[in-house]
Amino acid sequence: MINRRVTLAQRPVGMVGPECFARDEGLSPTPGPGQVLVEVTWLSIDPTIRGWMQMDTYLPAIEIGAEIRSGGLGTVIESNNDDIPVGSTVFGMVGWQQYAVLGADALVIPEGVEPQAALSVFGITGLTAYFGLLDVGRPVEGETVLVSGAAGATGSIVGQIARIKGCRVVGIAGSEEKCAWLTDELGFDAAINYRTDDVAAKIREHCPKGVDVYFDNVGGDILTAAIGNLALRGRVVMCGAIAQYNDENPRPGPNNLTTLISMRGRMEGFIILDYLSRSGEAIADLATWVMGGDMKYAVDVVEGLDQAPDALDRLFSGANSGKVMVKL
Repeated sequence: MINRRVTLAQRPVGMVGPECFARDEGLSPTPGPGQVLVEVTWLSIDPTIRGWMQMDTYLPAIEIGAEIRSGGLGTVIESNNDDIPVGSTVFGMVGWQQYAVLGADALVIPEGVEPQAALSVFGITGLTAYFGLLDVGRPVEGETVLVSGAAGATGSIVGQIARIKGCRVVGIAGSEEKCAWLTDELGFDAAINYRTDDVAAKIREHCPKGVDVYFDNVGGDILTAAIGNLALRGRVVMCGAIAQYNDENPRPGPNNLTTLISMRGRMEGFIILDYLSRSGEAIADLATWVMGGDMKYAVDVVEGLDQAPDALDRLFSGANSGKVMVKL
């Protein structure tokens, strides 16, 4: 079978452009012992892909000429693993290609779970929101939780979990439409438009007792504003810094970190890979909330493998609402 791929042509400098990608065709890979061959059906488009394209992070940088690394779903069409039969739908690091080989760590998706849900609220997105907020942020009922990137895939789930746990929730997003979605549809108590509002002033207005938990998806000036409004023993959950990923030169860090001293605050980063062994407990809670109508999720679907670079760009232009994914 012919395997079409989107590969890394050159490392990005600044915004990711079309020159960073190439397309090629070759024979589909062959599964070895314990492995399966899958036909890729859906790709998960996440900000971390941008980092993998440029440099070593918590995973090695993508090699020039290799397919773009990406999680996704596929249908097993050949199996050398008795636990993953032909016909199964699985999640794994499939990459931007039509066919991929996965190992025994491929996650079998239960029948009846929609692909959009498997890649969003029940996937890495939902797990990131769940463990980042509850294990790292540790909100307590009645506290105020501030979320940046709140209309995105992870932020929108974070805010709803905080609401379910009895917290006051304030979201930061990039348009009036997104802000209205947060308050009118998802139950946030307030929303801040970072493109038109004075963010620091609005945080003070909507969080008059300070921010107990700040879930940071963007970094930059918004992180500085949140630190400046921390409550006593406030926590900052470092999930992402999408506002900085395309910077050609490192921007200065927050100039008010000493606030953490006076407010006895804490900043902590995390990687969801550390929590995958506990995914069952998160999915059980998330499924209960979704089926009970307490949680909603949005997806932003782009059609076709060749459109994957454009789908990635949607994350950094702010064009998306909810989880971006590509349907092959």
